[in-house]
Amino acid sequence: MKAFWEKLKAFLKRKNIIISGKRYGIDALGAMAQGLFASLLIGTIISTIGEQAGVELLVEIGGYAKAATGPAMAISIGYALQCPALVLFSLAAVGAAANTLGGAGGPLAVLVVSIFAAEFGKAVSKETKIDIIVTPCVTIMVGVGLSMWWAPAIGTAASAVGNAIMWATELQPFFMGILVSVIVGIALTLPISSAAICAALGLTGLAGGAALAGCCAQMVGFAVLSFRENKWGGFFAQGIGTSMLQMGNIVKNPRIWIPAILTSAVTGPIATCLFQLKMDGAAVASGMGTCGLVGQIGVYTGWLNAIAEGSKATITVMDWIGMLLICFLLPGVLTWLFGLFFRKIGWIRENDLKLDL
Repeated sequence: MKAFWEKLKAFLKRKNIIISGKRYGIDALGAMAQGLFASLLIGTIISTIGEQAGVELLVEIGGYAKAATGPAMAISIGYALQCPALVLFSLAAVGAAANTLGGAGGPLAVLVVSIFAAEFGKAVSKETKIDIIVTPCVTIMVGVGLSMWWAPAIGTAASAVGNAIMWATELQPFFMGILVSVIVGIALTLPISSAAICAALGLTGLAGGAALAGCCAQMVGFAVLSFRENKWGGFFAQGIGTSMLQMGNIVKNPRIWIPAILTSAVTGPIATCLFQLKMDGAAVASGMGTCGLVGQIGVYTGWLNAIAEGSKATITVMDWIGMLLICFLLPGVLTWLFGLFFRKIGWIRENDLKLDL
């Protein structure tokens, strides 16, 4: 038995099949978010621009981009898992099947199914003289077969969890506003993908607004908090890039994270209770914060969708004020104030927030 396990371990190592939480929960999940961005999200943005400008060509281009969501996610996951070419290309069919059969929870179904399909494909890759037939056949058969078997249930479960969070936020906007904002904001700064999590759960509506508030609190918060150390380069790198850049400094001194977390606990319920900020655009935008202003574009897209559906009459001045305060002004001001206090008591020291840019 010991010899068997040793041989299996050697085989997996030779095939670059690394079964770990980091590879599947961080690398694959983060890559999936990039696939979502390069298809669904960018397609939505292009379509919205086309609709507002009256350019039908842009609407059509955006539609094609959105149609490629499943394959884009699966190929991104395969890339993160370092799949050989034939496996990587075969994942396009797997992603299409899993995303379609997974329904509202399609992104989570794509993540789970693509991991299995990719690893099985890697296992048989270049093991036979007819690799060009065997590898794509195994990858697609495993992936599409599991999609037909698992994807509907995974999609239903993910959708149920997302719906429960959204229902709870509607029922208890204050407490859930705090909870969702803090948790998703923390996920954004951690080396995992808050965007992929929001997409997998289909987090929209008030809960999506709270998630967006938490992400903005982290990104804008760290940008302002660390301005004295990192100046304008760090400001833009974190404010429209990612607060994940501070992860190394957080490991050294976790207390530098407290101002942004406290800010998210304040802006979350303000978003849900006072401004009723909703993310009715693509769910993935709920976890993007101010990254490329994708979160704000998502909110704007949601407003347009609501107007088209007749559930909203027009975009009001209060809508714009709410977005401006929740996404930009409050995160900057509150995190800066909390930061002053923590610097004064010595919890945040000089250069604790310094980035190597």
